[in-house]
Amino acid sequence: MTDKKYLKLYKMIKNKILSGEYRANDKLPSKRVMADLTGFSVVTVEKAYSMLNDEGYIASRERSGYYVCRLDTFTVAKLEENDKAFLYLDEDSGEPQDFEYSLWFKTIRRVISDKGERLFMKSPNKGCAVLRNAISNYLRRYRGMYAEPERIIIGSGSEQLYETVVKMLGRDKVYGIEKPSYSMIETVYSSAGATIQKLEMGSGGIKSEALKKSNIDVLHVTPFRSYPTGVTTTVIKRYEYLKWAEGGKYIVEDDFNSEFFIPGQPIESLYSLDQNDSVIYINTFSKSLSPSMRLGYMILPKSLCNTYDEKLGQFSCTVPVLDQYVLAEFISSGNFERHLNRVRRKMKN
Repeated sequence: MTDKKYLKLYKMIKNKILSGEYRANDKLPSKRVMADLTGFSVVTVEKAYSMLNDEGYIASRERSGYYVCRLDTFTVAKLEENDKAFLYLDEDSGEPQDFEYSLWFKTIRRVISDKGERLFMKSPNKGCAVLRNAISNYLRRYRGMYAEPERIIIGSGSEQLYETVVKMLGRDKVYGIEKPSYSMIETVYSSAGATIQKLEMGSGGIKSEALKKSNIDVLHVTPFRSYPTGVTTTVIKRYEYLKWAEGGKYIVEDDFNSEFFIPGQPIESLYSLDQNDSVIYINTFSKSLSPSMRLGYMILPKSLCNTYDEKLGQFSCTVPVLDQYVLAEFISSGNFERHLNRVRRKMKN
C-alpha cells in the first residue's frame, strides 16, 4: 500500500507543476508539512519528493528544501500529452482453425517435461537437429522426397525464407515470378533489392513464350494451386521449368499448401523431379497447422550449401528452440500426418 500511496502523491504533485499551480522556483512545503496537508506519512512524502527530484520536476537546495524546476514549453506539452489516458488495442481475433489444440498443448507439456534445460540452449544457426531430422523423415515418408537434414534450413515463415534466397543468390540476379502471384513474393524480393520480372500465367503454369523471352536467373514458382489463379502446374510444365534451369540457373519451389492435394497423395514436387541440383524448396506450416505457426523450412541444393555457409552461416536461427522441439515431437509422433489425413478426409466429403 505504501508504494501505491507514494505513486499517488507523486502524480498529484507532478500534475500541479504541469498545470501551473506550482510555478517555477516555488518552494514546496517541507516533508512534514506536506504530510500534514495530504494525510500521507512522512516516508511516503520523502519517496515522492525523491522521485520528482530524480526526474527533474523539483530540485533540492541545501538547507532550504525542494523547489519547482523550470520546464520549457515543449517539455510541458509532451508531458501533458503523455499523461493523458490512452486506448488499448482490442484483443486479437480471427477464424478458428481446424486443428486439435489440446493435442498440441499436450505435446508442449511433454516437451517441457522431457527436455527441461535443453530448451534454454541457443539454437544452431540452421535450426535444431531434432527438427531438421524430423522434417527429413516426414518428407521421405509422406512426400517421397529425399533431403539430408544437413541441407534443411529452419526459418520463421516463407517471407523470411524468400529474403534468405536473395541474400544467398545475390541482388544482382533477375528474379522471375508468376503474374499474378502472392503479393508478398514481389514485396519481399523488391524490399531485398532484387530485380523482378513478372511472367504471364496460363492454364498449366507460366506461359512457355514468356519464360523463353525472359532474361531471368532465378525462377520463383508456386506449382500447387498458385495464388490467386488456383493453377496447379502440369507435369509437362514442371519438366519445362527444370529444362530451363539447366546450366546453372535456380528454381525456387514455393510448395505452399501442397499437403492437401486431393485425391490421393500430394503431387510430385519439382524438387523430387530435379536431376540437376537446381531446385531450392520452400514450405511452411502456416497452412498445414496454423497461421500463427511462424515456422518454415528450406531445402538447399547441394551446390548451394557452401554458398549459404559463407554468406549466411553466421546468422542466428529466428525460431525459438521450444517451438522447434514441439514441432519436431509433433511430427515424429505421427500426429502431424494424422492431422493432415484427417483434414484431407474432411475436404473430400
